[in-house]
Amino acid sequence: MQWRRLGGSGVVVSDLCMGTMTFGGQCDEQLSHAICDRAHEVGIDFYDAAELYPVPPTEEKFGITEEIFGRWLKTKPRDSIIVATKVTGPGHGWFKPPVRHGKTALDRRQIISACDDSLKRLQTDYIDLYQTHWPDHGMPYEEVLGILTELRDAGKVRVIGCSNESSWGLMKSLWAADQSKLDRYQTVQNNFSLINRRCESELAQVCRREEVSLLPYSPLGGGVLTGKYLDENPVGARFSAYLDDGNDRQKAMANRFINPRTLETTRRIIEIVDSINVTATAVAIAWSRQHDFVASTIFGATSLEQLEDSLQARDLILDQETLDRLDEIDREIPNPMTEDGLRRL
Repeated sequence: MQWRRLGGSGVVVSDLCMGTMTFGGQCDEQLSHAICDRAHEVGIDFYDAAELYPVPPTEEKFGITEEIFGRWLKTKPRDSIIVATKVTGPGHGWFKPPVRHGKTALDRRQIISACDDSLKRLQTDYIDLYQTHWPDHGMPYEEVLGILTELRDAGKVRVIGCSNESSWGLMKSLWAADQSKLDRYQTVQNNFSLINRRCESELAQVCRREEVSLLPYSPLGGGVLTGKYLDENPVGARFSAYLDDGNDRQKAMANRFINPRTLETTRRIIEIVDSINVTATAVAIAWSRQHDFVASTIFGATSLEQLEDSLQARDLILDQETLDRLDEIDREIPNPMTEDGLRRL
């Protein structure tokens, strides 16, 4: 395990982050706490949540993930754990979330009330990293950043970040922060994996030159990179459920992750990992954390066995030959996910 700074802030985190979006959904409270205990035992001090979780989000389960994690958090010295969570993005665009009657917005009333509600569910008086879950590109960044700066001034949050943000949006936000003397986003949490390498181009340049840390989510490509979707869609898996019973948005998401190009990429990666006697899961996570612009890679689990498979990445360093072989797959099958959803923001 290594520790890295979040952007230019004073907050330092483990380079693996325990994601919690399964807590209260695929994982009950007992299993969720066992997962957190094991992650903490091996040195992970960074945990990522959102008011919208668990996934898939529903009105009935809204906020349960934070409540479950909050009860675990109370069992640890608060200053020993770095807690990240998110305010839900606007509800008038690509997705109407089952939060606040679908009328979510990144305005002052909603951000402040969402933060206060998250603090209550988490049973803490501050959040280490508070993020916008997705942006509102029709709203002035100065307004959003001004509200988040108020929260930092009030001591409710330490550092602010964004998620599902485009390179343009991140750069625009940094310009607005500098011009208006407001807090900058120190992190950007985007989809990044061996089947979605877009962050290595424009976004990586913004992160490097503007001192912003990428927090990759879905390093296993929603489980695709484990190989479990190669022969059939496994029962109980998230994308299997989306394809069988999901709404149009969920079906579209599943088809971005599971298509002939992503499956062929996965087959070739598994050939490589078999030759070096490691698992595809460990290689996918290790590959993510070896990027210089990445602070911490977020991964989730639905069982302790799955968690142990992912934890094999914590001491794994891929050699140059392996990295070159992975790059060759990318040259032959570029952008296997075809798109990652950001174009609709």
